[in-house]
Amino acid sequence: MRPKEKKILDILLNDLQRLEDIHACGVVRRGLEGIFPSTEEFAREIMPIWDTMKATMEKLFEIIEQYSDEGLDKIYFELRDYDVMFFILPRTDTALVAIVPALANRGLLEVEMENARRRIIEIIESGNES
Repeated sequence: MRPKEKKILDILLNDLQRLEDIHACGVVRRGLEGIFPSTEEFAREIMPIWDTMKATMEKLFEIIEQYSDEGLDKIYFELRDYDVMFFILPRTDTALVAIVPALANRGLLEVEMENARRRIIEIIESGNES
C-alpha cells in the first residue's frame, strides 16, 4: 500500500469507522475500486444486504461520473434500515461513502464526513507520496 493510501485508510479507520453509527465506509469509485477497511471491520448488521448495497452503489457511480464536473457534491439513498452517504471528491468519479443506520444523527455524521473528505482531498492533492 502506498503512503497516501495508508493515510487515507487511517482516516477511514480512526476517524470514521470508530464512530458507532458508521457501519462501513470507504473511498471508492465505479467497480467498488478504492480504499476501504476489510469487510471484517464493517458492522455485522449490514452483511445480509451488502450485495444489494454494492449493486445500488455501482449504479450511482454512473451518475457521479456523469455529473461530477457539474458540481455534484453529495448523494444519499436509503435501503431497508440504512442510509448510504456519498460525499463526492471534487471533479472525480470517486466518493467517500458511509453506510449508517437510517435513524442516525445525519447532521453529526455529515460534519464528520465533510472533515474526513477535506483531509482526504488534502492527501490526494499533496505533491509527494509521503
